[in-house]
Amino acid sequence: MIRFILLQNRQGKTRLAKYYVPLEESEKHKVEYEVHRLVVNRDPKFTNFVEFRTHKVIYRRYAGLFFSLCVDITDNELAYLECIHLFVEILDHFFSNVCELDLVFNFHKVYLILDEFILAGELQETSKRAIIERMGELEKQE
Repeated sequence: MIRFILLQNRQGKTRLAKYYVPLEESEKHKVEYEVHRLVVNRDPKFTNFVEFRTHKVIYRRYAGLFFSLCVDITDNELAYLECIHLFVEILDHFFSNVCELDLVFNFHKVYLILDEFILAGELQETSKRAIIERMGELEKQE
């Protein structure tokens, strides 16, 4: 199960945070700070999986953004690494060459995409085409 998803820039500013387990606000800020320190200082030669408390953080860096998922220790790392890549591909297709500013100014659309993709901490849809078609339908309604 996915515990939380974080998108952070290199400076540590959180651009998207979605939690699937209840946490206090102070704990959320602490987690965001710790995860950022963990992934930004890690040597690129190491794997993209790192133990975090009693869970695992799977992360990937795209340009200046770190996409991080915290999952159960027994979950498949490669599946979630591919999940991150699929999320980035969908964002890239939807925003046509996505950048950090797209995430800032269209955060509501990013959350919509994420909700089409992941439900209650579990992968719901893995088809890029299905998610993009659904987002197209939602865009027509606006």
